[in-house]
Amino acid sequence: KHSLTYPSTTLDLISTHPSTMRTVALVLALIAGATAFTPARQSAWVSTRAAPARGMVSMMAKKSVADLSPAELKGKKVLVRCDLNVPLDGKTITDDTRIRASVPTLKYLLDAGAKVAACSHLGRPKDGPEDKFSLAPCAERMSEYIGSEVKLAGDCIGDETKAMIDAMDEGQLVILENTRFYKEEEKNEAGFVEKLAAPFDLFVNDAFGTAHRAHASTEGVTKFLSPSVSGFLLAKELEFLDGAISDGEKPLAAIVGGSKVSSKITVLEALIKKCDKVVIGGGMVFTFLAARGMATGSSLVEEDFIETAKAAEKLAKDNNCELILPSDIVIADKFAADANTKVVKADAIPDGWMGLDNGPEATKEIVEALKSCKTVVWNGPMGVFEFEAFAAGTFDVAKCLAEITSTGTCTIIGGGDSVAAVEKAGLADKMSHISTGGGASLELLEGKVLPGVAALDEA
Repeated sequence: KHSLTYPSTTLDLISTHPSTMRTVALVLALIAGATAFTPARQSAWVSTRAAPARGMVSMMAKKSVADLSPAELKGKKVLVRCDLNVPLDGKTITDDTRIRASVPTLKYLLDAGAKVAACSHLGRPKDGPEDKFSLAPCAERMSEYIGSEVKLAGDCIGDETKAMIDAMDEGQLVILENTRFYKEEEKNEAGFVEKLAAPFDLFVNDAFGTAHRAHASTEGVTKFLSPSVSGFLLAKELEFLDGAISDGEKPLAAIVGGSKVSSKITVLEALIKKCDKVVIGGGMVFTFLAARGMATGSSLVEEDFIETAKAAEKLAKDNNCELILPSDIVIADKFAADANTKVVKADAIPDGWMGLDNGPEATKEIVEALKSCKTVVWNGPMGVFEFEAFAAGTFDVAKCLAEITSTGTCTIIGGGDSVAAVEKAGLADKMSHISTGGGASLELLEGKVLPGVAALDEA
């Protein structure tokens, strides 16, 4: 059995001292967000940061579930947009991180006596309901964490679903079936939105991973349900990701990895403008090396983005940002786990060989650069860490971040493959914050408005 424990006096504290709601909310998210979400250390800005500038889409400007007292929630029918899009092997959940991350908000609502229905998408159904994309395994696993039966509604809209919601007891949770069984969900179609919202009194968005999408269950329902507020997980994501870039403690560094410049250039440019140091890793390194006129062998190079890489280097110089590229590279004669490998200087990659990881000298230089930083955001691995021969660059950076977190640096793993990397390295619980968002993390780091956040009530 899985179980999570919560402070028994939380609701009493909140109802007695309303002014402590937001503080307790963040504490709840940090304590009860399950092991993968409990930070080892966090910098002072998380608790002392000033109010953001007007217009910023920040949690400080949006109403949170913590702003609703238990008295306001008791007996209310609450629709909660969670991110239960977990990886499955058949019907077996292979990683329940997102389910665990949803528990604090759901538990808070249930303990307050609300009647709660969680909705989510799972996978990419192509044409209506598909059994392999059913949320049934999520309902079963959620039951173990909540400590009581969590029923699965056979649909997310319709008379039967409404009857099931109307018949719920206070403190009961159900999960609605996959919202993407309807194409209208992603189209944010008004008629579908109205049906989805119909049984409920208010809305809580706790799905950071889809907050960058204006879908029916993330943005549309806010037009029909009031109040519409954030959950603890969404609040925490915004506090860390928005907070780190907006007013994180300096020096501020970003590590940007991944295979292609084309997919990261907008976030890279945004980070160069705001950071003291930016480390470039992964396949995108070789487009930058090509832009410097170096031979790259058969490494991944986006010829159409060489000028973009040159412009990024100039942007870094103009903004007094130290742009760090690897000085040596682990190269291979083929893209395979059993490839022949060797380490060469970054300017000495021979024909027929491809770079697949940072070399040991590059890693030492990166570690040295990060040691003096007070805030570090990491998005994207340093190499092909899925293959053991090319994992050292990524795992050594993860070890460095774990070490500097223990001495007070705020470290934020900004979604995607970098999350998988720190989990594979067994260091996820050593970081200040592990983001549950992929695209949402990138868009927030870019400074974009997230529709799922913008639609929520102002604080």
